[in-house]
Amino acid sequence: MTAWKPDSGETLLARIPVSFATGAATPVSGMRWFRDEERRDIQGELAGWPDGPVHTARSRASRLARRGLKAGLLVALIAVVGALGNSGVGNISTLGRSDDPEDEVEDFPVMWAAPGTLARALPWQLDPARRPSTDRTHAIITDRRLLFVGLLDDEETIWDDVLWEAPRSAVSRVEPRDFGSGGDVKVVFADGSWCRLRSRWRDAFVDRLGDAVPEIVGLEALTTAQRMTVMTFAAAHSAAGTPLVTRQSDGNFLVAIRASDRVSPSHGLCEGLRDMVMGPDGDEIKDEWMASSLIPPRNSTPRTPMETPPSRQ
Repeated sequence: MTAWKPDSGETLLARIPVSFATGAATPVSGMRWFRDEERRDIQGELAGWPDGPVHTARSRASRLARRGLKAGLLVALIAVVGALGNSGVGNISTLGRSDDPEDEVEDFPVMWAAPGTLARALPWQLDPARRPSTDRTHAIITDRRLLFVGLLDDEETIWDDVLWEAPRSAVSRVEPRDFGSGGDVKVVFADGSWCRLRSRWRDAFVDRLGDAVPEIVGLEALTTAQRMTVMTFAAAHSAAGTPLVTRQSDGNFLVAIRASDRVSPSHGLCEGLRDMVMGPDGDEIKDEWMASSLIPPRNSTPRTPMETPPSRQ
């Protein structure tokens, strides 16, 4: 068993650490459910899945008790900071308003699947509460298919186990979900089933598995000016391998490079990624970041990785 490689003629677009998402709102914080279309818990029906935690959404009474405890802790924190002579405690982050409270506040399904649908076949290793703490799961996106692979958290040796795969045509749409961590994405399959995943590199996932396969442009198809700009950009960032050039809907080109082909359990192939927007004339369009970028917005701080599984209870 070795690191996964695309077939001949297949183009690797992204390799991204992913896991099933986790609830953030107080009633569902730290929880996730697996549901059918009648909102029944189906985790006991999923073939080959080991036992996992059974969650119950918190009642209003328990939420009020937790809220009171948090308020007490906040008062204590303010007192400590005041004693240290600080003028404040900084911004207290909030989750904002959910556009889908039924599935984000009252309940938190990460699988929604009627019998026989594609989502029911997703691997249990995507669940941080079921897989060993030594394991990771990656999504691999190509111009032909979507795969999930499992691997050990070992930076020295990457052995991939293909857990699940489907053609791109099986994916109907990909929806960013911003409530909570801001790193969630909903993948809706053609049969109506769906899953909710979390990744630090969500933008790359959404971009590379969007509604259409990106139009990949080979270096030989570029003009001399365009090719010179691409190669100069790649050389400046010590690119490993051939830059990936895709044509955008506005006529510009997105040029993506990697500083290394080394697969990292924590970063997939997102470590050292850089991208650049190039105009039709071959000029780099500076200080512009597109939603299709493979890396977080420029001048931003990447989120703390979401993929590290919590301690098993």
